[in-house]
This record gives sequence, structure tokens and C-alpha cells, in this order.
Amino acid sequence: MTVDLRVQDIAQQIGERFPGAIEEASADSMVVKGEFIPSVGQFLKDTPRLDFDYLNCLVGTDYSDYIEVVYILESYKHNHRLVLKARAYDRDNPTLPSVVGLWRGADFQEREVYDLLGVTFAGHPNLKRIFLWEGFEGYPLRRDYL
Repeated sequence: MTVDLRVQDIAQQIGERFPGAIEEASADSMVVKGEFIPSVGQFLKDTPRLDFDYLNCLVGTDYSDYIEVVYILESYKHNHRLVLKARAYDRDNPTLPSVVGLWRGADFQEREVYDLLGVTFAGHPNLKRIFLWEGFEGYPLRRDYL
């Protein structure tokens, strides 16, 4: 059974390593400022006691004021899990850095969030629609989509 780690402990480590990176941390997840996602992800992947070598899931949610992207990370070596979140506050051009360079499995998942919510993942090697056709107008999972 996969174990959830104590988020507060990991948030403290990240805060010490990357001052200002953590927006908030709760009992079950932490919100990282978007520009820190690649460096925090690299830290979580490369730190020996953490070893988050697998991106289980990447999904997006529209909260009207911002679009949130949720990263569920797992470590096969230690059998633990962490929920990491990032928010794109610019609804006209929501952008976050890509994590495809860290976890190859993010490729299609970032394309899905781009296709359905309109989040651009800067640095993605092939960011194009994956479900809807090119030329489709709008993003059907946004709250303001008609």
C-alpha cells in the first residue's frame, strides 16, 4: 500500500532549499508557485529519501479565479506519494513550465490539460491538441465555456 508522506515536513525542506516557492501547505498537499515547479520537481526526484521517480497523474481544475494543475508523484523505491499543486492565475494566458523533462509520462497528460483547459506548458516538446481537432474554439472544461 502506498503511504502518503507528511506534507509539512517536505514543504519545510522545499522552503529551505527554494525560499518563496511554497504558496501554502495543508495536511494532504502543497501549492508551489508555478515558476518553481521544475526545480522543486527535480529536488523531489533526486533527493535520496524522497526519490519521486514516477508521475502518477497530472490533471487540471478551473476554480474561476485560477486554473490549478495537480501533480500526483510516487516513489517506487520508498512506496510513498505526494500531491503537488501549481496555479495559473492569468486566465487569458494560463502558463506553467512543463515537467516532461523530469517525468516522460507528463507528455500526454500536459497535452490533455492544454486541450481541455487551455493551460500552456512552456518548454513542452509537442504541445498540441490530443482529443479535440486543431481549430476547435475554446476549452470545454473551463467554467466560462459555452
